[in-house]
Amino acid sequence: MGTYINPGNLAFQRISGANYVDKTDLIRLMNARVGGDASLVCVSRPRRFGKSYAAKMLTAYYDCSCDSHALFDSKRITKSPDYEDHLNKYNVICLDISSFISEAQATQKPLVEVPQMILDALRDDLHSVYPELPKRITVNEELLSCAELPEGRPFIFVIDEWDAVIREAKDDENAQKAYLNLLRGWFKNTNFTPRVVAAAYMTGILPIKKDGSQSAISEFDEFSMLEPAEFAGFVGFTEDEVRLRCAGTDIPFEEIKTWYDGYDLSPVGSVYNPYSVIKALRSGICKSYWRKTSAAESLKNYINMDFEGLQETIARLIAGDKICLNTENFQNDFESFESADDILTLLIHLGYLTYHEKDQTVQIPNEEVRIEFRQFLTQKKINTGWMKLIKRSQKLLDDTLACRSTEVAAALDEIRQEQYAPQFYNNEQSLRAIIKYAYIVAIGQYVKIEEMPSGKGLADVVFLPMPLSNLPALVIELKWNKTAGGAITQIKKNGYTANLKAYKDNLLLVGINYDEKTGSHSCSIEKRKKAMVEKHG
Repeated sequence: MGTYINPGNLAFQRISGANYVDKTDLIRLMNARVGGDASLVCVSRPRRFGKSYAAKMLTAYYDCSCDSHALFDSKRITKSPDYEDHLNKYNVICLDISSFISEAQATQKPLVEVPQMILDALRDDLHSVYPELPKRITVNEELLSCAELPEGRPFIFVIDEWDAVIREAKDDENAQKAYLNLLRGWFKNTNFTPRVVAAAYMTGILPIKKDGSQSAISEFDEFSMLEPAEFAGFVGFTEDEVRLRCAGTDIPFEEIKTWYDGYDLSPVGSVYNPYSVIKALRSGICKSYWRKTSAAESLKNYINMDFEGLQETIARLIAGDKICLNTENFQNDFESFESADDILTLLIHLGYLTYHEKDQTVQIPNEEVRIEFRQFLTQKKINTGWMKLIKRSQKLLDDTLACRSTEVAAALDEIRQEQYAPQFYNNEQSLRAIIKYAYIVAIGQYVKIEEMPSGKGLADVVFLPMPLSNLPALVIELKWNKTAGGAITQIKKNGYTANLKAYKDNLLLVGINYDEKTGSHSCSIEKRKKAMVEKHG
C-alpha cells in the first residue's frame, strides 16, 4: 500500500457511514467501460458537488491492496452481476492534483515543474510498492513493467481536480502544455495506454482544455454541466436523495428546494449542491454557503469583463430571465475569452448558472447563487457600464414611488429600444421581461413575485418590501395593445390586492401598456392610502 499507488480504502471508509448517500451505481457505469475502448472518463462539476467523494469510492472499490467487501456489500452495486469481477482487482493510481499545486506554491516552485513533481512522487511510491522494479527508467516504463509482472495487474487512474494546473497556471502556457503532455503520455500513447491503463476516471471543474476546436486529450469521454448524460445523477444530490435527507429534520424539503435546487442535468432533472444541502440540514438554517468557496471571490471579475452585451445579459439573468447561449466556442480555460457567451459558459461550469440542454438557455439556478449576484449589485467598485445601469434603474424605481408615470413610460421606451428589436418585442411576455430588467435595483429592497394568486386571478408582478422597510408594495399589471388605465381597472376588479392587507395603507397600483402601433409604453399609477386614491398618468 502506498500514498498514490494503491492507497487503500480508508478515505472512503471515513465517508461511508450511516448518512452516506449511496452513489455506488457509478461503479456499475465504470465497470462497463473497464478494459474497453471507452475506458477514459472525465466528469466535471462545480466546487463542492461531491467530486472527491466519487473518487474515494472508486479507489476503494478497485484497489487490489485491500479488501473492501465490508464497505460495499450493503450498497446498491451488489445488485450488479459483475460486482465481484472487479472488486479489489486492479492497481490504482490515485492523484489529487491540487495537492501538488499546494506543494509547489509552498516551496516556491514554478507550476511548470508540477508534472515532474507528480512523476517523482509516483516513482518513489512504485519502488515502495514494487521494490523489485529496475531503477533509473521512466515512470511509464516502470508502470509497464508492473502491468507485465507474472501476477501483474493493469492500472486504473483516479485523478481528482485534474484541471487544477489549467486553473492555477491560467497565464502560464508552458505549465499548461507540460501538464497536458504528461496526461497525453499516459492516455494517448499507443504503445503504453492499451497495455497498462484499464480505465481512468478524472474529475475537475472544467472539461478538458481544447486544442483549437477539439479536446486536447480527445480519447476521453466527457460528462460536464452542459452534457452530463448517464453520469448526471452521480455527482451531486438528486431530488429524491434530498427528500430522503430532509425526512426527520426541522427543515421542510420545499425550503431546501427554493435555496439549493435549480441545476438542470438531463436526464435526471434537478441536481443539488451536496455541500450546501448538508450544511443547511446540520445547522437547521437555509442560507448561502456558496460564498465560503474561493470561486465566489472571482464572480465580480467575470461580470465586469467588458464584452459587448455582457452586462445587460447579466442584468437580465439577475432579474430572473432565461437567456439563449452558444457554448461551442468556449476553450475550457480561464483566459481564452472571446465573447460574452464564453464568460457565461464558464459561469455554468463554476455553478453560477444552470444550463437547459433542451432549449440551450441559461439562468441563475437558485436563491443561494442569486444572493451572490445581488451582492455584486451592492458593491461600490463596479465599472461605469454597471453604474449607469443601476443608476437608471434606481431612477425608474424612484419615479414609480413618486407616481411620475410619464417618466416611467419614457424610461421603459428607452430600455426597449436598447434591449429588443421590434420583431422580438411582440407580446406581453416580452413586456414582463423588460419590467424585470428595468427594476433590477429593486432586488435587495423587495421580494419579487410573478403571477401571484390573489382575488379572482393572478397579479402579473408584485414587489413586496423587505421586513422593516417603509417602502410601499407594488402591484404591476401589464397590458399589450390596450390601456394603462385598463390595467389599473383589472387590478381593482379582480381583487389582486386581496392578499396584501398588511400593505393596505402603503400600496401602489401600477398599470403599464405597450402599443405596437405607436411603439411606445404608457403608464398609470395609483397610490392607495387609507382608502384615499390619488391618480397619476
